[in-house]
Amino acid sequence: MSRGKLPKWVDYGLLPVLNLAAAFFVAGLVVLLIGENPLEAVKILVWGSLGFGEGVGYTLFYATNFIFTGLAVAVAFHVGLFNIGGEGQAYIGGLGVGIACLALDRIVLWWVTFPVAVAGGAVFGAAWALVPAYLQAKRGSHIVITTIMFNFIASSLMVYLLVNVLQKPGSMQPETRNFEAGGQLPLIRDILPGLDLGQAPLNLAFILVLAACVFVWVLVWHSKLGFEIRTFGANQTAAIYAGISPVRIVIITMLISGGLAGLMAINEVMGSQTRLLLEFTAGYGFVGIAVALMGRAHPIGIILASILFGMLYQGGAELAFEKPAITRDMIVVIQGLVILFAGALEHVFRPYLERLFASAPHPAAQAT
Repeated sequence: MSRGKLPKWVDYGLLPVLNLAAAFFVAGLVVLLIGENPLEAVKILVWGSLGFGEGVGYTLFYATNFIFTGLAVAVAFHVGLFNIGGEGQAYIGGLGVGIACLALDRIVLWWVTFPVAVAGGAVFGAAWALVPAYLQAKRGSHIVITTIMFNFIASSLMVYLLVNVLQKPGSMQPETRNFEAGGQLPLIRDILPGLDLGQAPLNLAFILVLAACVFVWVLVWHSKLGFEIRTFGANQTAAIYAGISPVRIVIITMLISGGLAGLMAINEVMGSQTRLLLEFTAGYGFVGIAVALMGRAHPIGIILASILFGMLYQGGAELAFEKPAITRDMIVVIQGLVILFAGALEHVFRPYLERLFASAPHPAAQAT
């Protein structure tokens, strides 16, 4: 059934809430089965993520990663592509950020390194999306398959580079040296000392990601390129008839998507870890898919969905500490249920809502 049969407030508001409620209901049953009180578990999870300054800081730190990768997936959605390669694009974006920091951290201040690192992360992430984009546009290779394969290639490439090329001299760890002050982003708690964030690594990348949200909003809904992206995603035949080049629009959109994913490395590599190391992406690229689905590929929805997943990450750690029976694996199960209902089962409630609103009298009919 067409999405147009539902009011926007239902499609973009009520439906995601119902999916989320269903996910937490099933998760609550799982918690009940292991002998714990689901309501008490929810209370601990919410308190651990929003109940004190450090918890809020960690929640927003995790949310920053999810917003970047969610925006990357969303931009590709609008052109009708499913970019599963955010993980690899963010990984290679970290290489661009790391090279910029290693080259400049000892000779300039952080605010000089920062724009170079941003450019490095975006360019490297976009470059990693270029080949799958070209294969999709020119050869018809499915973007899902190629981007998944490029995730594995990115992982192998980073292992080689961090072991054989970029490894810190005299160290057995597959990582670079720590960046000096010129390669480290200031933490929010240092900029705003009156703000109690504890030891949370929330940094200036949070401001950058909010700027990225504004950029995506302007690009997709208030620019000529964005109109072409949405037109091509809605009806490729009509878009081609109108003179929109499919090769051009697919490649440009995927470059933007890959660049946004690459920017995630700013938060981790330059903001938190202050070095380039293996597996710093930690699955954030894949969570971005669920974030984009739950947020209906809109920046505001993506921010809200990212905060939710940030709460699950941070509050889940507190929950596992307070309730040993609810292990970290159980938290992953809860996260998986949210992803399942937000993604694979996203249309479970849609037919019922469509029938409900189709049978409801139209306001114009009532007035006559």
